[in-house]
Amino acid sequence: MGLMDKLRAELIDVIEWVDDSRHTLVWRFPRYHNQIKHGAQLIVRPGQEAIFVHQGKVADVFGPGQHRLETANMPVLSTLAGWKYGFDSPFKAEVYFVATRQITDLKWGTPNPVIMRDADFGSVRLRAFGSYTLKARDPRTLLAELVGTDSSFEVDEVSELLRSIINQSFADLVASSDIAVLDLASNYNELSHQLRDQVAREVNAEYGLEIPQLYIVNISLPAEVERALDARSSMNAIGDLARFQAYQLGLAMPEAAANPAGGVAGAGVGLGMGLAIAGQMQPGSPAGALPTAPPPPPAVASWHLAENGRTVGPFDPAGLAQAVAQGRLRPDTLVWTAGMAGWMSAGQVPQLAPLFRVPPLPGE
Repeated sequence: MGLMDKLRAELIDVIEWVDDSRHTLVWRFPRYHNQIKHGAQLIVRPGQEAIFVHQGKVADVFGPGQHRLETANMPVLSTLAGWKYGFDSPFKAEVYFVATRQITDLKWGTPNPVIMRDADFGSVRLRAFGSYTLKARDPRTLLAELVGTDSSFEVDEVSELLRSIINQSFADLVASSDIAVLDLASNYNELSHQLRDQVAREVNAEYGLEIPQLYIVNISLPAEVERALDARSSMNAIGDLARFQAYQLGLAMPEAAANPAGGVAGAGVGLGMGLAIAGQMQPGSPAGALPTAPPPPPAVASWHLAENGRTVGPFDPAGLAQAVAQGRLRPDTLVWTAGMAGWMSAGQVPQLAPLFRVPPLPGE
């Protein structure tokens, strides 16, 4: 500190902490060479405690109120400093203010999944997150175990440690709870209380902190397990699968028949759906059994003709008969259809030979 800080320390005899932060646990009052006047005023506000440290040893602790610093109300410091007959000159001591109010809006969550064994799904991986509150329970232990000589100690400096403790306790809790995965949501309240008690026992004794409240907001399953649960719920909601299939087919029939791109195929789909529903409705049909669809009709062969040095077609059987009547198709006309190795004369193709036979005259 400079000269002005020294003068200010000699003139000001009020020690206080106006806490404008919501996440500061411990704050050390700054004084020039840690000198404090005899008779100085100590103001401790609600939700605070003031701790005097002399040469590395915790001395007197003051609760909320206004205190005059003198030997009468500082018995420990007077003993440590060896003041047998009181003191009038400034004395050296560090003053730490500890926030004893609750610090809220703190979050926790499992960075990695917690594996548990479930009777329905086997081994499953769980993730969880929630919130908790924090306050100083034993300022002496907190100062000795965590703060040390820091001039300011924030919640962020201990939050990682607390989250690790909560996560480990949560893993132990769900592993030993024997609660089915499907019943976890209905036990959030009970699990939250058990988790808070388990965490509080460790942080209270080790670090002088208290966890007044701890909540489990959500326990989630892997996406594939959630999809399986949704599928199971859907099947339970559907109930009679055969009636649901018939309902779905009935809804799809008008759309398939009205599809302009479907043409005959759309009509066939609609007809097939109608036959399927009709088969389901027939007496004696087994429940839930769909009738076997008839096989598709055989494909009609398409023929191509070589005419004037170019290929024409395709022709179906009726078109070939018409070509014969018109004189376009003769026994020496080259023809081809799918499956043939090459072009052949029509009279040599067994399938087309009947087209060139002269029918017998009546009476012959």
